[in-house]
Amino acid sequence: MTTVSRETHERLERFADLLVQWNAKINLVSPRDIAQLWPRHIEDSLQLAELIPEGATITDLGSGGGFPAIILAIATGNPVTLIESDQRKCAFLREAGRICDAKVTVIAKRIEAASPPPADIITARALAPLNRLLDWARPLLKEDGFCLFLKGQKAQAELTEASTDWHMSHTIVPSRTDPGGAIIKVSDFKRVV
Repeated sequence: MTTVSRETHERLERFADLLVQWNAKINLVSPRDIAQLWPRHIEDSLQLAELIPEGATITDLGSGGGFPAIILAIATGNPVTLIESDQRKCAFLREAGRICDAKVTVIAKRIEAASPPPADIITARALAPLNRLLDWARPLLKEDGFCLFLKGQKAQAELTEASTDWHMSHTIVPSRTDPGGAIIKVSDFKRVV
């Protein structure tokens, strides 16, 4: 388990309690995942926190149930912009930000239609193949920024496929919560011409 302060742990517990309440009405996570909420979702998201510099601005794509966005806002104290098209999930995300005293801005739009200020870091979890994530991330990222994408067992295959369309620098960090998963850190990426 990632070590966090007592105050941070309490805020994460408030988030978990709120998610369980809301999940009964709207599908934020699979009902069978509720019993594994901490290791499967919260811990998985928390592992990104140590890769994020203090004060860096973050934009999370397809924020859904708040993973990793709300978790990162709580754990780092950094400002996080959440882009989510589902209005009910946006209501949950706003409430979670309020209850957990997290610096979040929720944009209720499709990623392609959103235009937040460019961020230092773009994150996404269980959203889309790497190729598509890079398409969405490029216009939302500062020139010297980077992306952190939580990926499953197909991480290497997605990198191989994306390298046919993108020039990029990347690092693969093994997941601490999923033996077959990885965090893909991507920077300096541009389309192959």
